[in-house]
Amino acid sequence: MAVLKAEGKTFPTRTQVLVIGAGACGTIAALAANERGAEVLILERDAKPSGSTSLSGGQIPAAGTKLQKAAGLLDDTPELLYQDILAKSHGECDHEIARLIADEASKTVEWLVERYKLPLSCILDFQYPGHSRPHMHASPSRYGAELHAVLLAAVEAQGIPIATSAQATDLYADASGRILGVRVRRPDGAVEEIGCEALILACNGYGGNKEMLKEYIPEAVDLFYEGHVGNQGEAVRWGEELGASVKDMGSFQGHGACCTPHGMHLGWGTITEGGFQVNRHGDRFSNENAGYSEQALKVHRQPDHVAWTIWDERCERIANQQHSHMEANETGAIKRYDSIEAIARAIGCDAGTLAQTFADVAAIVRGEKKDELGRNFEGKPVLRPPYYVSKVMGALTHTQGGLEVNKEMRVLRKDGTPFPNLFAGGGAARGLSGPADWGYLSGSGLMTATNMGRLAGEAAAALVKK
Repeated sequence: MAVLKAEGKTFPTRTQVLVIGAGACGTIAALAANERGAEVLILERDAKPSGSTSLSGGQIPAAGTKLQKAAGLLDDTPELLYQDILAKSHGECDHEIARLIADEASKTVEWLVERYKLPLSCILDFQYPGHSRPHMHASPSRYGAELHAVLLAAVEAQGIPIATSAQATDLYADASGRILGVRVRRPDGAVEEIGCEALILACNGYGGNKEMLKEYIPEAVDLFYEGHVGNQGEAVRWGEELGASVKDMGSFQGHGACCTPHGMHLGWGTITEGGFQVNRHGDRFSNENAGYSEQALKVHRQPDHVAWTIWDERCERIANQQHSHMEANETGAIKRYDSIEAIARAIGCDAGTLAQTFADVAAIVRGEKKDELGRNFEGKPVLRPPYYVSKVMGALTHTQGGLEVNKEMRVLRKDGTPFPNLFAGGGAARGLSGPADWGYLSGSGLMTATNMGRLAGEAAAALVKK
């Protein structure tokens, strides 16, 4: 991962807009640039494009969309989404980019649905922590691979080439920081060099790179990594060598209910609808509904780095609409019990302690006492048998820190000036979560991937078509 001098360099193959990464950000950037008449090529390191998009829950926050209005949700607005982003990040994200993404999200969702038939509908049966309205738009199975397949089909239909098994290893840049091309390595060791007029980095973050995690997020190094192994941080490393500004490198999306040892996570409806978590002693240890991201480290800090999530039939019906939760059921990661005593035996904790935990939660739900851990159960019924239980661990999904960009998604130098023709989006760019795990608003990963991808593609095409 180096930046090489481009002076005097010629390239046997050239394209106008070169995109590194064929996930949601990269494919959408390519579609947007292609619409505006630019010649586009996508480079993808895997033989079959996958990445963070395919592993995600396939849910995109947006506000004030036609889909929401058609579903009867009339009071959601970009302003509410913007305020939710700021509130979740404690105001420690880039306000200008947050405002831009909140304003553009409805346009992006509607464009993808109407132009490329992305199968999205509104999630109205529950709200994620931090969402003041039901912002989420999801695929039928709430599975990112479903969306990714449609995006890849759209790229193919538009005649946009994807070079697979093509890992970009080095960039060629001149003294001004203009990117003139990239070096690509094939699995057999063969090397190719491709010139470009604009480069879009859509190659996600560095969650799969242990050394970078030790450098930037040491407390997350031992979390189970449920992201794509190809997220090795190339964008950040190239940016650092070029003198780019990188921000919020301690930020990441975690998940606090990843079934162990199975490796897939529960649908968060298990928690939002009234479920809770206990440690091996049968005690609750946190406000589980503050957010699934920050819950990862809270679970990891418990004895043996595990916890048990407990919910009921009503929660199960909602959670089981998500693909990962269906998989958890299929693999036997979710157990069903008719009594608190049976759950205690499965956990190995004192039945009296667990019964007291159930009683305390029920009293909080009924409004008879206040939760000392700060959770509000208002509007949720007391859990009723049969109960559903899964042993869980904390997981790292993907990193949120990255290259700082402006409103055109052009990468910025440390002095705030943009590079001439370098763009970034999705996990390669600075996210909206602020400096830590607690700032991640549910769905932000796909929200930044889709919107930044579109904006980067539009801006790159405008640049090369001048």
